[in-house]
Amino acid sequence: MLGPAVLGLSLWAVLHLGTGAPLCLSQQLRMKGDYVLGGLFPLSEAGEAGLGSRTQPSSPVCTRFSSNGLLWALAMKMAVEEINNRSDLLPGLRLGYDLFDTCSEPVVAMKPSLMFLAKADSHDIAAYSNYTQYQPRVLAVIGPHSSELAVVTGKFFGFFLMPQVSYGASMELLSARETFPSFFRTVPSDRVQLTAAVELLQEFGWNWVAALGSDDEYGRQGLGIFSTLAAAHSICIAHEGLVPLPRADGPLLGKVQDVLHQVNQSSVQVVLLFASARAAHALFSYSISSKLSSKVWVASEAWLTSDLVMGLPGMAQVGTVLGFLQRGAQLHKFSQYVKTHLALAADPVFCAALGKREQGLEEDVVGRRCPQCDCITLQNVSTGLNHHQTFSVYAAVYSVAQALHNTLQCNASGCPMQDPVKPWQLLENMYNLTFHAGGLTLRFNSNGNVDMEYDLKLWVWQGSVPELHDVGRFNGSLWTDSLKIRWHTSNNQKPVSQCSWQCQEGQVRRVKGFHSCCYDCVDCKAGSYQKSPDDLACSFCNQDEWSPERSTRCFRRRLRFLAWGEPAVLLLLLLLSLALGLVLAALGLFIRHRDSPLVQASGGPLACFGLVCLGLVCLSVLLFPGQPSPALCLAQQPSSHLPLTGCLSTLILQAAEIFVESELPLSWADRLSGCLRGPWAWLVVLLAMLVEAALCAWYLVAFPPEVVTDWHMLPTEALVHCRTRSWVSFGLVHATNATLAFLCFLGTFLVQSRPGRYNRARGLTFAMLAYFITWVSFVPLLANVQVVLRPAVQMGALLLCVLGILAAFHLPRCYLLVRQPELNTPEFFLGRGPGDARDRNDGDTGNQGKPE
Repeated sequence: MLGPAVLGLSLWAVLHLGTGAPLCLSQQLRMKGDYVLGGLFPLSEAGEAGLGSRTQPSSPVCTRFSSNGLLWALAMKMAVEEINNRSDLLPGLRLGYDLFDTCSEPVVAMKPSLMFLAKADSHDIAAYSNYTQYQPRVLAVIGPHSSELAVVTGKFFGFFLMPQVSYGASMELLSARETFPSFFRTVPSDRVQLTAAVELLQEFGWNWVAALGSDDEYGRQGLGIFSTLAAAHSICIAHEGLVPLPRADGPLLGKVQDVLHQVNQSSVQVVLLFASARAAHALFSYSISSKLSSKVWVASEAWLTSDLVMGLPGMAQVGTVLGFLQRGAQLHKFSQYVKTHLALAADPVFCAALGKREQGLEEDVVGRRCPQCDCITLQNVSTGLNHHQTFSVYAAVYSVAQALHNTLQCNASGCPMQDPVKPWQLLENMYNLTFHAGGLTLRFNSNGNVDMEYDLKLWVWQGSVPELHDVGRFNGSLWTDSLKIRWHTSNNQKPVSQCSWQCQEGQVRRVKGFHSCCYDCVDCKAGSYQKSPDDLACSFCNQDEWSPERSTRCFRRRLRFLAWGEPAVLLLLLLLSLALGLVLAALGLFIRHRDSPLVQASGGPLACFGLVCLGLVCLSVLLFPGQPSPALCLAQQPSSHLPLTGCLSTLILQAAEIFVESELPLSWADRLSGCLRGPWAWLVVLLAMLVEAALCAWYLVAFPPEVVTDWHMLPTEALVHCRTRSWVSFGLVHATNATLAFLCFLGTFLVQSRPGRYNRARGLTFAMLAYFITWVSFVPLLANVQVVLRPAVQMGALLLCVLGILAAFHLPRCYLLVRQPELNTPEFFLGRGPGDARDRNDGDTGNQGKPE
């Protein structure tokens, strides 16, 4: 039955409004109740006249109507009426409201704020030492809409601990509980919005931007937060400036020109404008008139939906406008509610009854609430029916109602607590409050903020005023639908706003000047790598890692040593096989012909012992290839030099015997030859080996070789080798063998063989020459060859030394044993033929008969 009546009333009201007849809408901004809620809304604006020229504390005149402010006031009115019609939230109680115009000016907002704090049923504020029992006119305040006003009223209401719930003040400063103990809001703080803006810049790769803010608390603090967030995310601010607020008494055009001139000089393509609607209007007015280049504008919530900015002529020329708006629940009944109350405001009967019912609220003190509201049409407010802050107002009222419900301990049958609730008592139940509004569950955190999602909006021009299209959302992380974004550039290409191009892989940034986004790209050298794309310096690889030039990662170093499978080792093993085979063959022949004159002349058992020592020298070569270990490093030098000493000691006995027989008189030769054979000869060998063993022991104890891993010698590998701690001690280990070889060479170099006798001295001379040539060549080669090949050099020296001794001394004897056995006679090798004694005696006699 009510539906047709309301519909008829609405139709009548539309027709009646079209005639321009005055309404009584301003009288609907107040209603009595058991508990009254105050409301602060921007029902009008002071324009650009400014209030700074006042010389008396008189009431300023606000003339320009704000349709959004009226709609927000109606949203509060609708929420209160809904709560009063419910039986579960505040049963048996009736909420009232007292709504005032702030004119978007702190000076204007202070008068209703004083009225809210006046004593109940009065317009006086008394001074008390204790306000605990003080009962003001209102229980809580909804509003104001802007941070500039909230900073002023928040401190004022905070002194009385009166709960204040703003539906639009987002400045981060208001989260400070010490300064604003009673402030709450149903919108997130600016930090959340600016975090979303920074992620938007990162999403599109914009790291070279300008940041502008209005010259007020809102803009300055917003710029401060953005600067901090941008620096933490490698976004550079090419220019940062403040846009002055328009004042009638100040020439602001020059300041606006300076701001825009600096932005254009910085060559950025993206501008973050965190400003109030009036500051944004002043900035864009000059930008349009000066025909400045189009850019991407990242808008703050304060001007993104402002009619003042959106309706500016030529606004479509400024470029692409993106911004974030909080996402709330849709109030589907609100449009019909507005139409209904506009219809009622046009009904004289309703207006007359309303005036009688709501008398006593002192209009003589505050004046008419909204004179402009009585001269509007439905078309004036139709564009703002779906404004995003409408739900915030609605939710703010429900938050106070839920806190009052908790304070009065209400249940389904009523509210047991009968004593009037003071504002400070209500405040205790506002902290960390969870409440429901429009189907959503919201909660005030410890700072009085709520967590809500944001929609990313894009201005799309399809007429004189842009439409807001959803192109993404932010709920802690950003998601964008890039295909829906229409850029202002040619071919709809995404604008690029970077001071320098992105470096390639394996390059880091060398910053030029003061901005980290302006840089040269520098290649990472070998041994370093690019850890992340934003690095300013190459990161060095760990000790056990390597990297090539322009690398983005490090690789594990492979252990490098003289491996068994390397070509050099395989070649040396073939040489070892040859040398060991020759040693064994010679040893076999000597053992087989051990009683022959040739073997006896070569030393007999000592010759076989010398060959065994040469075989051990060959086998010691096997200790050098493979991965070094402490035991191998200690065993390498003694295992190769001790057998070599044994071999050389047998050869020096041969040299001494040749020297005695050739150069000394027969009487001395016979006497000394007996000492060079038999047990005395073995004693010489033993002494020589003991001396070498002592040197080796001292070398191992005083300067023991150690296994080291060199991480810097090779570019991609870790060199593992036996490090010689003292080259002097290493040389002393060779001293015994070098001394034996030198004495052996001296004993045979000048000896002349007799005709018809085997020249034993020549073989020893060439064997020692081979020894010296090998080890003299070994010294410079070992000093200049790569460390990894030093074991191979030692292997080669040992094998060449063995082959030299074999080739010069043993193999000719083996050849005679195999190919010329007829020469294997005592006369040829031992010198015991019939004429041997005669030749020696003749030589001695002849020497005696010669004159001195």
